[in-house]
Amino acid sequence: LQPFGEWCNLRPKDAAKMPESAWKLLFYMISWLYGIYLLFFTDYPFFHDPPSVFYGWQRGMEVPTDIAIAYLMQCSFYGHSVYATAYMDTWRKDSVVMLLHHVITLTLIACSYAFRYHNVGILVFFLHDINDIQLEFTKLNVYFKHRGGVYHRLNDVLSNIGCLTFSISWFWFRLYWFPLKVLYATCYSSLQLVPNIPFYFFFNALLLVLTLMNIYWFLYIVLFVAKVLMGQMQEVNDVREYDLEDSRKPTAAKK
Repeated sequence: LQPFGEWCNLRPKDAAKMPESAWKLLFYMISWLYGIYLLFFTDYPFFHDPPSVFYGWQRGMEVPTDIAIAYLMQCSFYGHSVYATAYMDTWRKDSVVMLLHHVITLTLIACSYAFRYHNVGILVFFLHDINDIQLEFTKLNVYFKHRGGVYHRLNDVLSNIGCLTFSISWFWFRLYWFPLKVLYATCYSSLQLVPNIPFYFFFNALLLVLTLMNIYWFLYIVLFVAKVLMGQMQEVNDVREYDLEDSRKPTAAKK
């Protein structure tokens, strides 16, 4: 993807970040579409009936092949993401939190598969991947706004639309549906359907930490919207990025 960025004649700083976003967009699109297939085009009733994730639950039960494929994809991706965030991707203000998120997600994926809470995992994947699609789509359009030394209005409009839909869907999927469907099923329904369910506190603690991180990132979204409304920001940009110019100002002032 790097040669493609150079071929499009992107600005150097945009060409450096474009491959990361393009790769993530490709993965999340495939993953989310596969999640739609599992939840809405098969016999799994998990989305419309969240407590059903625990119907017939048994220790060591067989994991269906189609769900195992989703787990293999996600586990591979987040295993790579731990390394990529630390050594490959652009470092941002929330990169430490992002690294923690990847470690917790990888732990949840591996443990939920091992202890047969895979049905819950399918819901979690579906409710989170949609926002990542919109985020990477928006960032790509930001990078492609200025290419070949020319401003492209279409990419600017698409980035604004992507930002708006991203903000709304983040609240709807991660802060409304996630507690309503996933946390309700794991915190309440699980005890009703499987008395003395193992690892109850371990898994719910990790899911609650994931919820707190979703709230933490939502604050960035609120900050961005506030800056736009107050006229402090004229165009869509990633408020998590370090501004190299600003970081040099204190040093210059000292000198």
